[in-house]
Amino acid sequence: MPVPDALLQRLAEVADLAHAAAVLEWDQETYMPPGGAEARGRQVATLRRFAHERFVDERVGEWIEAGTAESDLDAALLRVTARDWRRATLLPSRLVSEKAEASARAKGAWKAAREADSFELFAPHLERILALAREEADLVRPLVAEERGPGYAPSGADARYDALLDAFEPGASASGVAAVFAELREGLVPLVAAVAGTEPPDDACLRQPFDADAQWAFGLDVAQQLGYSLDHGRQDRSAHPFTTAFGATDVRITTRVDPDFFPTAFFSTIHEAGHGIYEQGFAPELAGTPLADGASLGVHESQSRLYENLVARSAPFWTWAYPMLEARFPHLQDVPRDAFVRAVNRVEPSLIRVEADELTYHLHVLLRFELERAMLSGDLAVSDLPGAWNERMTESFGIAPPTDADGCLQDIHWSLGAVGYFPTYTLGTLMSAQLWTAADADLGGLDAQMERGEFDPLLGWLREHVHRWGRAKTAGQILRDATGSDLDAGPWLTYAREKVQRLYGVGA
Repeated sequence: MPVPDALLQRLAEVADLAHAAAVLEWDQETYMPPGGAEARGRQVATLRRFAHERFVDERVGEWIEAGTAESDLDAALLRVTARDWRRATLLPSRLVSEKAEASARAKGAWKAAREADSFELFAPHLERILALAREEADLVRPLVAEERGPGYAPSGADARYDALLDAFEPGASASGVAAVFAELREGLVPLVAAVAGTEPPDDACLRQPFDADAQWAFGLDVAQQLGYSLDHGRQDRSAHPFTTAFGATDVRITTRVDPDFFPTAFFSTIHEAGHGIYEQGFAPELAGTPLADGASLGVHESQSRLYENLVARSAPFWTWAYPMLEARFPHLQDVPRDAFVRAVNRVEPSLIRVEADELTYHLHVLLRFELERAMLSGDLAVSDLPGAWNERMTESFGIAPPTDADGCLQDIHWSLGAVGYFPTYTLGTLMSAQLWTAADADLGGLDAQMERGEFDPLLGWLREHVHRWGRAKTAGQILRDATGSDLDAGPWLTYAREKVQRLYGVGA
Protein backbone atom coordinates (compact mmCIF):
# COMPACT_ATOMS: atom_id res chain seq x y z
CA MET A 1 0.00 0.00 0.00
CA PRO A 2 1.19 3.61 -0.50
CA VAL A 3 2.07 5.79 2.47
CA PRO A 4 -0.97 5.27 4.75
CA ASP A 5 -3.29 8.24 5.17
CA ALA A 6 -3.34 7.51 8.90
CA LEU A 7 0.41 8.04 9.04
CA LEU A 8 0.20 11.33 7.14
CA GLN A 9 -2.58 12.56 9.44
CA ARG A 10 -0.60 11.64 12.54
CA LEU A 11 2.55 13.34 11.24
CA ALA A 12 0.55 16.50 10.54
CA GLU A 13 -0.81 16.46 14.12
CA VAL A 14 2.69 16.05 15.54
CA ALA A 15 3.95 18.90 13.36
CA ASP A 16 1.10 21.13 14.56
CA LEU A 17 1.89 20.41 18.20
CA ALA A 18 5.59 21.09 17.65
CA HIS A 19 4.83 24.37 15.88
CA ALA A 20 2.48 25.43 18.69
CA ALA A 21 5.29 24.82 21.19
CA ALA A 22 7.64 26.81 18.96
CA VAL A 23 5.24 29.77 19.02
CA LEU A 24 5.37 29.78 22.82
CA GLU A 25 9.16 29.51 22.75
CA TRP A 26 9.43 32.38 20.26
CA ASP A 27 7.20 34.52 22.49
CA GLN A 28 9.38 33.71 25.49
CA GLU A 29 12.42 35.12 23.69
CA THR A 30 10.69 38.23 22.34
CA TYR A 31 7.65 39.54 24.24
CA MET A 32 6.91 37.41 27.30
CA PRO A 33 7.39 39.19 30.65
CA PRO A 34 10.21 37.71 32.76
CA GLY A 35 7.80 36.46 35.40
CA GLY A 36 6.14 34.09 32.94
CA ALA A 37 9.10 31.72 32.61
CA GLU A 38 7.97 29.03 35.05
CA ALA A 39 4.44 28.75 33.66
CA ARG A 40 5.76 28.89 30.11
CA GLY A 41 8.10 26.01 30.91
CA ARG A 42 5.15 23.84 31.93
CA GLN A 43 3.15 24.83 28.85
CA VAL A 44 5.95 24.02 26.44
CA ALA A 45 6.70 20.78 28.26
CA THR A 46 3.07 19.70 27.93
CA LEU A 47 3.00 20.34 24.19
CA ARG A 48 6.35 18.65 23.61
CA ARG A 49 5.21 15.63 25.63
CA PHE A 50 1.94 15.37 23.73
CA ALA A 51 3.79 15.58 20.40
CA HIS A 52 6.24 12.91 21.51
CA GLU A 53 3.53 10.56 22.73
CA ARG A 54 1.54 10.93 19.52
CA PHE A 55 4.64 10.16 17.48
CA VAL A 56 6.00 7.15 19.40
CA ASP A 57 2.63 5.37 19.31
CA GLU A 58 3.34 1.79 18.18
CA ARG A 59 0.78 2.23 15.41
CA VAL A 60 3.09 4.78 13.79
CA GLY A 61 5.70 2.04 13.52
CA GLU A 62 3.10 -0.29 11.99
CA TRP A 63 2.03 2.34 9.45
CA ILE A 64 5.66 2.95 8.49
CA GLU A 65 6.19 -0.78 8.03
CA ALA A 66 3.01 -1.11 5.96
CA GLY A 67 3.84 1.78 3.62
CA THR A 68 5.37 1.29 0.20
CA ALA A 69 7.17 3.90 -1.86
CA GLU A 70 5.38 4.85 -5.04
CA SER A 71 7.68 7.81 -5.62
CA ASP A 72 11.06 9.13 -4.52
CA LEU A 73 9.23 11.45 -2.13
CA ASP A 74 7.39 8.50 -0.55
CA ALA A 75 10.68 6.67 -0.13
CA ALA A 76 12.29 9.69 1.55
CA LEU A 77 9.30 10.19 3.84
CA LEU A 78 9.30 6.58 4.99
CA ARG A 79 13.09 6.57 5.46
CA VAL A 80 13.22 9.79 7.49
CA THR A 81 10.10 9.02 9.53
CA ALA A 82 11.38 5.55 10.37
CA ARG A 83 14.69 6.93 11.57
CA ASP A 84 13.03 9.64 13.66
CA TRP A 85 10.54 7.15 15.09
CA ARG A 86 13.26 4.70 16.12
CA ARG A 87 15.19 7.44 17.91
CA ALA A 88 12.07 8.90 19.53
CA THR A 89 10.88 5.54 20.86
CA LEU A 90 14.08 5.31 22.87
CA LEU A 91 13.20 8.46 24.81
CA PRO A 92 10.52 8.25 27.53
CA SER A 93 7.87 10.98 27.52
CA ARG A 94 9.04 11.95 30.97
CA LEU A 95 12.50 12.84 29.60
CA VAL A 96 11.07 14.84 26.70
CA SER A 97 8.88 16.82 29.09
CA GLU A 98 11.70 17.39 31.57
CA LYS A 99 14.02 18.60 28.80
CA ALA A 100 11.45 21.10 27.54
CA GLU A 101 10.71 22.44 31.00
CA ALA A 102 14.39 22.59 31.97
CA SER A 103 15.18 24.50 28.81
CA ALA A 104 12.34 26.98 29.31
CA ARG A 105 13.62 27.74 32.81
CA ALA A 106 17.24 27.79 31.69
CA LYS A 107 16.54 30.40 29.02
CA GLY A 108 15.09 32.75 31.59
CA ALA A 109 18.00 32.12 33.94
CA TRP A 110 20.49 32.65 31.11
CA LYS A 111 18.96 36.04 30.30
CA ALA A 112 19.06 37.09 33.94
CA ALA A 113 22.60 35.79 34.41
CA ARG A 114 23.80 37.62 31.31
CA GLU A 115 22.23 40.89 32.37
CA ALA A 116 23.64 40.57 35.89
CA ASP A 117 26.98 39.16 34.71
CA SER A 118 26.52 36.32 37.19
CA PHE A 119 27.35 32.82 35.98
CA GLU A 120 26.18 31.47 39.34
CA LEU A 121 22.58 32.25 38.33
CA PHE A 122 22.87 30.01 35.28
CA ALA A 123 25.18 27.27 36.59
CA PRO A 124 22.53 25.01 38.23
CA HIS A 125 20.41 25.17 35.07
CA LEU A 126 23.39 24.18 32.95
CA GLU A 127 24.03 21.27 35.34
CA ARG A 128 20.45 20.12 34.77
CA ILE A 129 20.70 20.51 30.98
CA LEU A 130 23.88 18.42 30.90
CA ALA A 131 22.41 15.71 33.13
CA LEU A 132 19.44 15.36 30.79
CA ALA A 133 21.75 15.41 27.76
CA ARG A 134 23.80 12.54 29.22
CA GLU A 135 20.61 10.57 29.87
CA GLU A 136 19.43 11.10 26.31
CA ALA A 137 22.83 10.22 24.87
CA ASP A 138 22.98 6.96 26.83
CA LEU A 139 19.55 5.96 25.55
CA VAL A 140 20.30 6.81 21.92
CA ARG A 141 23.91 5.78 21.41
CA PRO A 142 23.17 2.05 20.82
CA LEU A 143 21.01 3.09 17.85
CA VAL A 144 23.74 5.41 16.54
CA ALA A 145 26.29 2.60 16.83
CA GLU A 146 23.96 0.18 15.03
CA GLU A 147 23.38 2.63 12.16
CA ARG A 148 27.10 3.23 11.70
CA GLY A 149 28.05 -0.42 11.63
CA PRO A 150 30.77 -2.62 13.13
CA GLY A 151 33.63 -0.29 12.21
CA TYR A 152 32.29 2.47 14.46
CA ALA A 153 34.37 2.69 17.63
CA PRO A 154 34.31 6.11 19.30
CA SER A 155 36.96 6.77 21.91
CA GLY A 156 36.09 7.32 25.55
CA ALA A 157 33.13 9.56 26.28
CA ASP A 158 32.75 10.59 22.64
CA ALA A 159 30.03 7.95 22.19
CA ARG A 160 27.79 10.27 24.18
CA TYR A 161 28.83 13.33 22.21
CA ASP A 162 28.29 11.51 18.92
CA ALA A 163 24.76 10.54 19.96
CA LEU A 164 23.87 14.19 20.57
CA LEU A 165 25.74 15.55 17.53
CA ASP A 166 23.91 13.01 15.37
CA ALA A 167 20.60 14.75 16.08
CA PHE A 168 21.95 17.93 14.47
CA GLU A 169 24.32 16.49 11.86
CA PRO A 170 23.38 12.87 11.09
CA GLY A 171 26.43 10.69 10.62
CA ALA A 172 28.91 13.20 12.05
CA SER A 173 31.25 12.28 14.89
CA ALA A 174 33.42 14.06 17.42
CA SER A 175 36.53 12.51 15.88
CA GLY A 176 35.48 13.62 12.39
CA VAL A 177 34.79 17.16 13.58
CA ALA A 178 38.15 17.24 15.35
CA ALA A 179 39.83 16.18 12.10
CA VAL A 180 38.07 18.99 10.20
CA PHE A 181 39.21 21.49 12.82
CA ALA A 182 42.77 20.18 12.58
CA GLU A 183 42.77 20.71 8.81
CA LEU A 184 41.31 24.17 9.23
CA ARG A 185 43.78 25.11 11.93
CA GLU A 186 46.66 24.09 9.69
CA GLY A 187 45.44 26.44 6.99
CA LEU A 188 44.21 29.20 9.28
CA VAL A 189 47.17 29.72 11.61
CA PRO A 190 49.59 30.96 8.93
CA LEU A 191 46.84 33.01 7.31
CA VAL A 192 45.93 34.77 10.56
CA ALA A 193 49.63 35.26 11.27
CA ALA A 194 50.14 36.86 7.86
CA VAL A 195 47.26 39.27 8.47
CA ALA A 196 48.54 40.07 11.97
CA GLY A 197 51.71 41.40 10.41
CA THR A 198 49.83 44.08 8.47
CA GLU A 199 48.29 47.39 9.47
CA PRO A 200 44.68 46.62 10.47
CA PRO A 201 41.92 48.49 8.64
CA ASP A 202 40.47 51.45 10.48
CA ASP A 203 36.97 50.47 11.62
CA ALA A 204 36.11 53.74 13.35
CA CYS A 205 33.45 54.29 10.71
CA LEU A 206 31.55 51.33 12.18
CA ARG A 207 31.93 52.50 15.77
CA GLN A 208 29.81 55.64 15.85
CA PRO A 209 26.14 56.43 16.36
CA PHE A 210 23.78 54.65 13.95
CA ASP A 211 20.09 55.27 14.51
CA ALA A 212 18.57 51.99 15.72
CA ASP A 213 15.38 52.29 13.67
CA ALA A 214 17.34 53.09 10.53
CA GLN A 215 19.60 50.09 11.11
CA TRP A 216 16.53 47.92 11.53
CA ALA A 217 14.91 49.17 8.34
CA PHE A 218 18.09 48.87 6.26
CA GLY A 219 18.71 45.29 7.39
CA LEU A 220 15.16 44.24 6.59
CA ASP A 221 15.24 45.96 3.21
CA VAL A 222 18.38 44.05 2.25
CA ALA A 223 17.02 40.77 3.64
CA GLN A 224 13.98 41.12 1.39
CA GLN A 225 16.15 41.86 -1.64
CA LEU A 226 18.04 38.64 -0.93
CA GLY A 227 14.80 36.65 -0.83
CA TYR A 228 13.40 36.70 2.72
CA SER A 229 9.62 37.20 2.47
CA LEU A 230 7.85 39.40 5.01
CA ASP A 231 4.56 38.00 3.71
CA HIS A 232 5.65 34.77 5.39
CA GLY A 233 7.89 36.09 8.14
CA ARG A 234 8.78 38.95 10.48
CA GLN A 235 11.71 40.23 12.52
CA ASP A 236 11.74 40.96 16.25
CA ARG A 237 14.34 41.67 18.91
CA SER A 238 15.88 39.10 21.22
CA ALA A 239 18.92 38.80 23.47
CA HIS A 240 20.47 36.32 21.02
CA PRO A 241 19.48 36.32 17.32
CA PHE A 242 17.64 33.20 16.15
CA THR A 243 15.25 31.85 13.53
CA THR A 244 12.13 29.81 14.20
CA ALA A 245 9.49 28.41 11.86
CA PHE A 246 5.86 27.44 12.32
CA GLY A 247 5.78 26.03 8.80
CA ALA A 248 7.22 27.41 5.56
CA THR A 249 4.52 30.11 5.49
CA ASP A 250 5.52 31.60 8.87
CA VAL A 251 9.27 31.82 9.40
CA ARG A 252 10.45 34.41 11.94
CA ILE A 253 13.85 35.90 12.63
CA THR A 254 15.24 38.06 15.41
CA THR A 255 18.20 40.35 15.80
CA ARG A 256 19.73 42.71 18.35
CA VAL A 257 20.81 46.29 17.79
CA ASP A 258 23.85 48.20 19.01
CA PRO A 259 23.28 51.92 18.31
CA ASP A 260 27.03 52.52 18.30
CA PHE A 261 28.27 49.58 16.20
CA PHE A 262 26.72 48.93 12.80
CA PRO A 263 27.73 45.26 12.20
CA THR A 264 25.84 43.87 15.23
CA ALA A 265 22.33 44.25 13.83
CA PHE A 266 23.05 44.13 10.12
CA PHE A 267 25.04 40.91 9.93
CA SER A 268 22.79 39.23 12.49
CA THR A 269 19.77 40.10 10.35
CA ILE A 270 21.40 38.76 7.19
CA HIS A 271 22.60 35.61 8.97
CA GLU A 272 19.13 34.86 10.29
CA ALA A 273 17.55 35.82 6.96
CA GLY A 274 19.70 33.10 5.38
CA HIS A 275 18.11 30.59 7.74
CA GLY A 276 14.69 32.05 7.01
CA ILE A 277 15.13 31.95 3.23
CA TYR A 278 15.99 28.25 3.54
CA GLU A 279 12.93 27.47 5.66
CA GLN A 280 10.65 29.44 3.32
CA GLY A 281 11.95 27.45 0.36
CA PHE A 282 10.85 23.94 1.28
CA ALA A 283 8.70 22.33 -1.41
CA PRO A 284 4.99 22.72 -0.47
CA GLU A 285 4.42 18.96 -0.63
CA LEU A 286 6.74 18.49 2.35
CA ALA A 287 4.47 20.48 4.68
CA GLY A 288 3.17 18.65 7.73
CA THR A 289 5.81 15.92 7.50
CA PRO A 290 9.29 15.40 8.99
CA LEU A 291 10.72 16.28 5.57
CA ALA A 292 9.83 19.96 6.08
CA ASP A 293 13.02 20.72 7.95
CA GLY A 294 16.69 21.31 7.24
CA ALA A 295 18.64 18.35 5.92
CA SER A 296 21.05 18.98 8.78
CA LEU A 297 22.12 21.91 10.91
CA GLY A 298 25.26 22.10 8.80
CA VAL A 299 23.18 22.63 5.67
CA HIS A 300 21.09 25.17 7.58
CA GLU A 301 24.21 27.05 8.64
CA SER A 302 25.56 26.89 5.09
CA GLN A 303 22.69 29.13 4.05
CA SER A 304 23.07 31.66 6.86
CA ARG A 305 26.85 31.81 6.51
CA LEU A 306 26.62 32.07 2.71
CA TYR A 307 24.38 35.13 2.87
CA GLU A 308 26.16 36.69 5.84
CA ASN A 309 29.71 36.32 4.51
CA LEU A 310 30.00 35.36 0.86
CA VAL A 311 27.29 37.85 -0.05
CA ALA A 312 27.07 40.59 2.58
CA ARG A 313 30.78 40.98 3.36
CA SER A 314 31.82 41.00 -0.29
CA ALA A 315 33.00 44.04 -2.25
CA PRO A 316 30.55 43.39 -5.14
CA PHE A 317 27.61 43.39 -2.71
CA TRP A 318 28.63 46.77 -1.29
CA THR A 319 29.01 48.20 -4.79
CA TRP A 320 25.23 47.83 -4.91
CA ALA A 321 24.34 48.39 -1.26
CA TYR A 322 26.69 51.19 -0.16
CA PRO A 323 24.83 54.06 -1.87
CA MET A 324 21.66 52.98 -0.04
CA LEU A 325 23.57 52.81 3.24
CA GLU A 326 25.01 56.29 2.71
CA ALA A 327 21.51 57.61 2.08
CA ARG A 328 20.35 56.17 5.43
CA PHE A 329 23.47 57.33 7.30
CA PRO A 330 24.86 60.51 5.71
CA HIS A 331 27.91 60.52 7.98
CA LEU A 332 29.22 57.60 5.89
CA GLN A 333 29.39 59.77 2.79
CA ASP A 334 32.88 60.80 3.85
CA VAL A 335 33.93 57.14 4.10
CA PRO A 336 35.10 55.58 0.81
CA ARG A 337 33.33 52.34 -0.06
CA ASP A 338 36.59 50.39 -0.19
CA ALA A 339 37.47 51.58 3.31
CA PHE A 340 34.07 50.45 4.57
CA VAL A 341 34.48 47.02 2.96
CA ARG A 342 37.87 46.60 4.60
CA ALA A 343 36.37 47.66 7.94
CA VAL A 344 33.60 45.05 7.87
CA ASN A 345 36.21 42.43 6.98
CA ARG A 346 38.74 43.43 9.63
CA VAL A 347 40.56 40.40 11.04
CA GLU A 348 41.36 40.64 14.72
CA PRO A 349 40.83 38.61 17.89
CA SER A 350 37.43 39.35 19.39
CA LEU A 351 35.37 38.31 22.38
CA ILE A 352 32.02 37.69 20.69
CA ARG A 353 31.49 34.76 18.31
CA VAL A 354 28.61 36.27 16.33
CA GLU A 355 30.70 39.39 15.64
CA ALA A 356 33.92 37.56 14.82
CA ASP A 357 35.68 37.89 11.48
CA GLU A 358 35.60 34.98 9.06
CA LEU A 359 39.04 33.66 9.96
CA THR A 360 38.96 33.65 13.74
CA TYR A 361 35.29 32.60 13.83
CA HIS A 362 36.28 28.94 13.60
CA LEU A 363 38.47 29.29 16.67
CA HIS A 364 35.38 30.43 18.60
CA VAL A 365 33.51 27.33 17.46
CA LEU A 366 36.44 25.06 18.33
CA LEU A 367 36.58 26.52 21.85
CA ARG A 368 32.90 25.73 22.43
CA PHE A 369 33.23 22.27 20.89
CA GLU A 370 36.09 21.37 23.21
CA LEU A 371 34.44 22.79 26.33
CA GLU A 372 31.07 21.13 25.83
CA ARG A 373 32.77 17.78 25.15
CA ALA A 374 34.65 18.18 28.42
CA MET A 375 31.52 19.13 30.38
CA LEU A 376 29.50 16.29 28.89
CA SER A 377 32.18 13.75 29.81
CA GLY A 378 32.57 15.17 33.30
CA ASP A 379 36.19 16.19 32.72
CA LEU A 380 35.18 19.83 33.24
CA ALA A 381 32.91 20.80 36.13
CA VAL A 382 30.27 23.38 35.31
CA SER A 383 31.56 25.57 38.13
CA ASP A 384 34.94 25.67 36.39
CA LEU A 385 33.54 26.73 33.00
CA PRO A 386 34.23 30.49 33.34
CA GLY A 387 37.86 29.90 34.23
CA ALA A 388 38.34 27.32 31.48
CA TRP A 389 36.66 29.62 28.96
CA ASN A 390 38.91 32.55 29.85
CA GLU A 391 42.00 30.35 29.75
CA ARG A 392 41.14 29.04 26.26
CA MET A 393 40.36 32.55 25.04
CA THR A 394 43.77 33.72 26.23
CA GLU A 395 45.49 30.79 24.53
CA SER A 396 43.64 31.14 21.22
CA PHE A 397 43.06 34.89 20.96
CA GLY A 398 45.43 36.54 23.39
CA ILE A 399 42.50 38.20 25.18
CA ALA A 400 40.30 37.24 28.11
CA PRO A 401 36.70 38.37 28.59
CA PRO A 402 36.39 41.05 31.28
CA THR A 403 32.95 39.66 32.17
CA ASP A 404 31.17 36.32 31.87
CA ALA A 405 28.47 38.10 29.87
CA ASP A 406 31.09 38.54 27.14
CA GLY A 407 32.50 35.10 27.87
CA CYS A 408 30.78 31.85 28.67
CA LEU A 409 27.33 33.47 28.93
CA GLN A 410 27.31 35.04 25.46
CA ASP A 411 25.55 32.16 23.62
CA ILE A 412 22.01 30.92 24.21
CA HIS A 413 22.58 27.41 22.88
CA TRP A 414 23.28 25.49 26.08
CA SER A 415 20.19 26.97 27.73
CA LEU A 416 18.20 25.52 24.82
CA GLY A 417 19.60 22.07 25.53
CA ALA A 418 21.54 22.21 22.24
CA VAL A 419 24.62 20.28 23.34
CA GLY A 420 26.50 19.19 20.22
CA TYR A 421 25.21 22.04 18.05
CA PHE A 422 28.29 24.27 17.80
CA PRO A 423 30.34 22.23 15.28
CA THR A 424 27.60 22.72 12.69
CA TYR A 425 28.61 26.39 12.35
CA THR A 426 31.99 25.43 10.95
CA LEU A 427 30.64 22.49 8.93
CA GLY A 428 28.06 24.84 7.42
CA THR A 429 30.69 27.45 6.63
CA LEU A 430 32.69 24.90 4.67
CA MET A 431 29.54 23.79 2.83
CA SER A 432 28.71 27.41 1.99
CA ALA A 433 31.97 27.84 0.05
CA GLN A 434 31.40 24.59 -1.85
CA LEU A 435 27.87 25.63 -2.79
CA TRP A 436 28.98 29.14 -3.75
CA THR A 437 31.71 27.79 -6.03
CA ALA A 438 29.22 25.53 -7.80
CA ALA A 439 26.58 28.27 -8.13
CA ASP A 440 29.15 30.74 -9.41
CA ALA A 441 30.19 28.30 -12.14
CA ASP A 442 26.61 27.42 -13.11
CA LEU A 443 25.38 31.03 -13.15
CA GLY A 444 28.32 32.53 -14.99
CA GLY A 445 29.71 34.74 -12.26
CA LEU A 446 27.91 35.90 -9.14
CA ASP A 447 30.04 38.99 -8.50
CA ALA A 448 28.71 40.90 -11.50
CA GLN A 449 25.14 39.99 -10.58
CA MET A 450 25.62 41.24 -7.00
CA GLU A 451 27.09 44.52 -8.24
CA ARG A 452 23.79 45.07 -10.07
CA GLY A 453 21.69 43.98 -7.09
CA GLU A 454 20.54 40.85 -8.93
CA PHE A 455 20.07 38.17 -6.29
CA ASP A 456 17.26 36.15 -7.87
CA PRO A 457 19.61 33.90 -9.89
CA LEU A 458 21.44 32.83 -6.73
CA LEU A 459 18.17 32.36 -4.87
CA GLY A 460 16.77 30.26 -7.71
CA TRP A 461 19.89 28.09 -7.79
CA LEU A 462 19.71 27.49 -4.04
CA ARG A 463 15.98 26.80 -4.22
CA GLU A 464 16.60 24.12 -6.86
CA HIS A 465 19.70 22.50 -5.40
CA VAL A 466 19.25 22.95 -1.63
CA HIS A 467 16.07 24.50 -0.26
CA ARG A 468 13.22 22.59 -1.87
CA TRP A 469 14.53 19.23 -0.76
CA GLY A 470 14.21 19.76 2.99
CA ARG A 471 15.12 16.38 4.46
CA ALA A 472 14.08 14.46 1.34
CA LYS A 473 17.80 14.32 0.58
CA THR A 474 20.52 13.83 3.17
CA ALA A 475 23.10 16.57 3.70
CA GLY A 476 25.66 14.45 1.88
CA GLN A 477 23.34 13.89 -1.07
CA ILE A 478 22.57 17.60 -1.36
CA LEU A 479 26.27 18.47 -1.30
CA ARG A 480 27.25 15.78 -3.81
CA ASP A 481 24.39 16.53 -6.20
CA ALA A 482 24.99 20.29 -6.07
CA THR A 483 28.79 20.36 -6.05
CA GLY A 484 30.00 16.92 -7.10
CA SER A 485 31.91 16.54 -3.85
CA ASP A 486 31.58 15.46 -0.24
CA LEU A 487 32.42 17.90 2.56
CA ASP A 488 35.71 19.57 1.72
CA ALA A 489 37.54 22.37 3.54
CA GLY A 490 39.53 23.22 0.40
CA PRO A 491 37.09 25.64 -1.27
CA TRP A 492 36.65 27.69 1.91
CA LEU A 493 40.41 27.88 2.52
CA THR A 494 40.91 28.97 -1.10
CA TYR A 495 38.21 31.62 -0.66
CA ALA A 496 39.80 32.84 2.59
CA ARG A 497 43.30 33.05 1.08
CA GLU A 498 42.06 34.95 -1.98
CA LYS A 499 40.07 37.37 0.16
CA VAL A 500 43.01 38.06 2.47
CA GLN A 501 45.25 38.61 -0.53
CA ARG A 502 42.73 41.06 -1.99
CA LEU A 503 42.11 43.03 1.20
CA TYR A 504 45.50 42.84 2.91
CA GLY A 505 47.94 42.12 0.11
CA VAL A 506 49.36 39.09 1.92
CA GLY A 507 48.98 35.35 1.59
CA ALA A 508 50.03 32.16 3.31
